[in-house]
This record gives sequence, structure tokens and C-alpha cells, in this order.
Amino acid sequence: MITRLSEITDLNNLEFVAAHVTEGFITGLHKSPFHGFSSEFNEHRLYNKGESTRHIDWKLYARSEKLFVKRYEDESNLRCHILIDTSQSMRYPKDARFNKLEFACVCAAACINLLRSQRDAVSLTFFDRKIDFASDAKVSATHAKMLFSKLDDLAQHSRDVSTQPKPEDGTIADCLHQVAESIHRRSMVLIFSDMMDSCSDDELFSALQHLRHAKHDVVLFHVLDRGTELDFDFENRPHRFVDLETGEQISLNPMEYRDVYRQMSGDFCERLRSRCGMFGMDYVEADVAKPFREILAPYLIRRAVVN
Repeated sequence: MITRLSEITDLNNLEFVAAHVTEGFITGLHKSPFHGFSSEFNEHRLYNKGESTRHIDWKLYARSEKLFVKRYEDESNLRCHILIDTSQSMRYPKDARFNKLEFACVCAAACINLLRSQRDAVSLTFFDRKIDFASDAKVSATHAKMLFSKLDDLAQHSRDVSTQPKPEDGTIADCLHQVAESIHRRSMVLIFSDMMDSCSDDELFSALQHLRHAKHDVVLFHVLDRGTELDFDFENRPHRFVDLETGEQISLNPMEYRDVYRQMSGDFCERLRSRCGMFGMDYVEADVAKPFREILAPYLIRRAVVN
């Protein structure tokens, strides 16, 4: 049983882990969970002597004794853009088996492994209050190796917590808007984020809607530690809570605030889930306390069956 990320990297690297995580359920997918936006027949045109006979409509030839070629709308293979929130809040929980950023890295690597098996183009983007890294979407093995290397490096430094609060120079919403503007072909977008930000709910939902408005297939993996971040399950004694984004601290007994906290956090998750449904996006709760396969396998299998 793998218990810590250091043990995973000792085994090999995230490329190895990706294969390990997807092993078992990938072969059970009778249909791909990630579908390309295939070309559709548009019209016929007369065959020109000397060109390929590949698209000749032989059934039409049998009826008309004339050679016609099928014309198609522009074909585009699946292009998947994986977005990972690298903000300080993603480095929580400190003492858990995996923090949120580590969990996101392994899940992203597993998705890249699955996309590679389908020969689909994939890109990777890291964002905090701005876009810190963004690759092109490519299919090659060399490109995949580079993405795994970037994920490895991010995971290795995922427990480094900055003691200096960052200036308010951007938000998750700003980054998502920027990504939406940069993707010019219809694509799949996988977002791994805890969605904790200084922007308002309306700004956050507007950014998600922007991605969907461009007809992208959007999946939000809401990465969280359900036990503490939703259920507020702490011992009945005073605790010191630190805001990893701003460095602000507060001391309190969680039992005194548990009910109101659960109500507020539950309401936010429900609003987020509801808006995703309204926008036609998939919402997946990714609890870091659960095994990777328990998060990915049910979603991918369900998606393959539905599609």
C-alpha cells in the first residue's frame, strides 16, 4: 500500500504511478470516457481524376454511375487541457497521506496516461493568481514525458508553504477567463482545484460559464479534504487555524463553530455543484482521503457508458 508521495517517487515517478492508478479500470472501459469531436458528413462533390479514392461514395456511384466524393466538416481530434490550481490552499492538509496538490498531480498524471492510450493531444496548465506554466496540446511521447516531469517537480515541492502572503494581483476567475480566451479549438478541459479564492461566487461561476460558453467539455474535480474542510471534524479543544493564502491566524474551539461552518461550506459546494449542472459541466468531488481509483474509476466508467 502506497502511503506517502516520497514512496511513490522511490518506485519510479508519476508516469509509473499513472499506469498503476489506471490499471484495472482502464481495460474495463468498453467505450472511451474521452471522446473526440469527430467530423460529420456535409455534402458531395464530383470526383477529380488523380485524387485519392478514399472518400468516394460507392453506393451513390452504384445508383448514378458517377463518381462523387464525400465532403466533411473540419475534423478535430480530442484535445484535452488539464488545469491544476497550485495556490497555497492546495498544500493542505499538512499531515495527511496526500495534500490536495499531490492528489491533483497524481489524478492528472492518470488522466494523461489514459489520453495517451487513445493518442489524444493533451496540455498542462498550472495557475495560482496568474498562469505560472502552460504547455501546448500535443500527442508525442516526448511531450508526455515533459508533462510527467512537470507534474513530478510540482508534486516534489507540494509541501513547501510560503510564509509570505501573495499580493492580490489576480484570482482563479481571472486565470480561467484567460484559459478560455486562449483555447481556440473545441476541447475538453479538466480542472483540479479546491475553488478557494478571494473572488466572489458570481465571478467564479462566470469564469466557469465562459469556458462552457466556448462549447468546451468541462470537468471540475473539486479537490478537498472532506473530513476537515466540509465536516470540520477536529478534536474538541482549542486550535490555531492559519489561512495559507494570507497568513492570517485565528484561535478557536471548532466545536463552537462547527454547525455554522458546516452550513456555510455545504452551501458553497451545493451552489458550485448546481451551477456546474446548470452550465452542462461535470462536477466531481475529489476527497483526498479516498483512494485515487475511487475518485477516477466510477466517474470515467460512468462517462464511458453514458457517452
